[in-house]
Amino acid sequence: MTMAQPLDVSRYRSERHIPWAPLSAEEIEARRLVQINAETVTHTAASDFPGHYGPEQDDSWVVERFRQGLKVDFHHNKPHDAAFSLVGIDASIANAFRRILIAEIPTLAIEDVFFLDNTSVIQDEVLAHRLGLIPLTGGREGLDWLHWFHRAPSKDAFTMQTASDGDETTPVSTHNDYNTIVMTLDIECRWATVEKDGWDGKKKAAEGDVAPEEKYIKSNVYASDLVFHPQGKQSEYFSGENAIRPVNPEILIAKLRPGHRIHLRCHCIKGVGSDHAKFSPVATASYRLLPQITITQPILGADAKKFARCFPRGVIGYEPDAATGEQKAVVKNPMKDTVSRECLRHDEFKGKVKLGRVRDHFIFSVESTGQFESDELFLDAVRLLRAKAERFKRHLTELEEGR
Repeated sequence: MTMAQPLDVSRYRSERHIPWAPLSAEEIEARRLVQINAETVTHTAASDFPGHYGPEQDDSWVVERFRQGLKVDFHHNKPHDAAFSLVGIDASIANAFRRILIAEIPTLAIEDVFFLDNTSVIQDEVLAHRLGLIPLTGGREGLDWLHWFHRAPSKDAFTMQTASDGDETTPVSTHNDYNTIVMTLDIECRWATVEKDGWDGKKKAAEGDVAPEEKYIKSNVYASDLVFHPQGKQSEYFSGENAIRPVNPEILIAKLRPGHRIHLRCHCIKGVGSDHAKFSPVATASYRLLPQITITQPILGADAKKFARCFPRGVIGYEPDAATGEQKAVVKNPMKDTVSRECLRHDEFKGKVKLGRVRDHFIFSVESTGQFESDELFLDAVRLLRAKAERFKRHLTELEEGR
């Protein structure tokens, strides 16, 4: 039986071209990059943790160093659309922000629909589903004041029932003015008449007019037809500009014809996207790593124009080359690049360009559904993550103390 030989760490690292501490400035910068090759992506795992390069390389986490490296730069900031760069954090933190934006920021949405009359061609279930997906907004102070509504587990939710059996602390709410918003929809389509509307819809139909707006009244049901009815103390928080209303009043709910009527009552509650997508405050919340394009050798003349065509417009520019006087390709705006790797498929560019992505530079794109502005949503995500960290620390302290 042969004994295993101890690993020669120095030889192991040298054979695999792994740098040893202390690292040079170039090596420190290189480890920030994910390398993009023609067929593969390498160096995907982060290596800036203590001990990876030996004891002489200090990669310990220091608050002051983190503060100096952290940057937030907004590229554009519109009420419903924001794009910004978040630099100096780990991918796990960036992904935590993304997940919180999608699933953990509370909003208001229609939860229950009570149909009093529905003679339209749309089934009750389909219409209720449409209503639930309409984004609702109102005063921010009032939405913060609104309590959570805790529903009892349904008969089919066996797992939730088992978890709550015998648990007297499991809260079950009843609808009241502290946790439920009431909205109604009562609309009926009819023919236009001279007495009420100033024209005869049936006459226009006989003349061949096909526009529903010319023949019928209330032929289209829009989100603006939903009426908010404040209950109890709700009028103190949801009045005037702060009243509960659809974000976009022009959302089409249904089409009606004479004789069709929709009369219903909606109960709206506060929820989060992890319960149902209708509560998610964002249409999209995503990020990508900043592309990096490094031209290692000059690309001149016709090759420069071909090289520019390998990238989206605006990524590559031109400037005169001092040595030859020809136009050479230069990187103008790498943020517009989609990293298609098209340039790596041409033989004339081999050895002249390197592609990568900056590991700790995240370009966020947040599109709000309208309840809150996009930049406010990101700040809410930061507050929620901080609250989670503080709660986790508190639980650890209680565990150490034996509570």
